[in-house]
Amino acid sequence: MLSIYSDNHFMKKALEEAHTAFENGEVPVGAVVVCDNQIIAKAHNQTELLTDVTAHAEILALTAASDYLGSKYLRDCTLYVTLEPCIMCAGALAWAQLGNLVFGAEDAKKGFMRYGKELLHPKTKISYGILQAECSQLMKEFFQQKRK
Repeated sequence: MLSIYSDNHFMKKALEEAHTAFENGEVPVGAVVVCDNQIIAKAHNQTELLTDVTAHAEILALTAASDYLGSKYLRDCTLYVTLEPCIMCAGALAWAQLGNLVFGAEDAKKGFMRYGKELLHPKTKISYGILQAECSQLMKEFFQQKRK
């Protein structure tokens, strides 16, 4: 089925979530899960709010999507996330057997790609660089504010 929505459209929705995180004093990462061209879950980092180091946008979005679908497997889903997932999140994506991963900005320090795409499920397709400038700029602004 041909999508009427583009990767840019869904990444903009993930960026909206990242802006919410920013406004709440969280590291500005946002994520949406899409199935059949419909957003079935959205989330942003909530590690500060929940006092939980595992409350990354990706983990929260996976949980919500699994609940929505009634399945722990997300083979027919795409996760759009503003920042390259860390290795913890990549492991969760592998267990969920995520169909597609699309991320905006790379994370040279903590991103899973430092260790290789083998951390994901072998059938997961990866795209990156979608709205990279916007995703990167939000992260830069956040950390510049924190350093003042």
